[in-house]
Amino acid sequence: MAGPTTAERGERQQESSGPPRARRFGPPRLRTIIITAVSLALVAGGTVWVLYGSNWTRVDGVSVSGTRVLTPAQVREAADVPVGDPLVSIDTEAVEARLRRKLPRIDEVDVERSWPHGIGLKVTERTPVLIVQKGKNFMEVDDEGVRFATVSRAPKGVPALELEPDRSGSAGASLRRFDDDRLVREAVRVAGRLPDAVARDARLVKVRSYDDISLELSGERTVAWGSGERGADKVRALTALMKATPRARHFDVSVPTAPASSAS
Repeated sequence: MAGPTTAERGERQQESSGPPRARRFGPPRLRTIIITAVSLALVAGGTVWVLYGSNWTRVDGVSVSGTRVLTPAQVREAADVPVGDPLVSIDTEAVEARLRRKLPRIDEVDVERSWPHGIGLKVTERTPVLIVQKGKNFMEVDDEGVRFATVSRAPKGVPALELEPDRSGSAGASLRRFDDDRLVREAVRVAGRLPDAVARDARLVKVRSYDDISLELSGERTVAWGSGERGADKVRALTALMKATPRARHFDVSVPTAPASSAS
């Protein structure tokens, strides 16, 4: 009896090799898919429970750092963090907004989750560069011209601002262009530029117009500063004048290229 032909042998080889190849590259079994899906669901459900349902990750304390004038208790009260709520659900932006609204003394604040169950508040307070007397109290003004706090006692080492606009002549015309807020910002700019040695002795920043700002220092010394422009040049001129004429009582750096000093 004749054996199989070449074509028949090829068909038999394809039949014998087909099933294993299909098994090797075919889709996963249904049971594997179900087990994987259930495992993922359990992991997701467990994670949600840990974050929202477990007592392990609920807020049980609020830490405060960076305060100087404010107390940690004041900051915690203003932050109003809902202790006992899930840590993941705390709206840190809302906490920050409450702090800025209730405590204008705060310049910057970072609200951070401290896992597993804490909130951290890192505060940077505004620093006064000038004070404005209001009756028996004093308004603190920072280096951006923001009037951020009223205190009953003037902070040490901070010069007072005296705003006495001259409304006559060219000075009056200047005031029509620059209101009081702008004049305060110019005074702040001048105070912020003072060299340390001068800033320690500064007692008063007097503003009569945009171009007429002067300083009163300890020892009955005065400085005619002019406008807030060219501050760096005026600082250099004033420093040189004070070194060259240590006995002088009056200094004029309103034109920094032609500074002057006198003993009377």
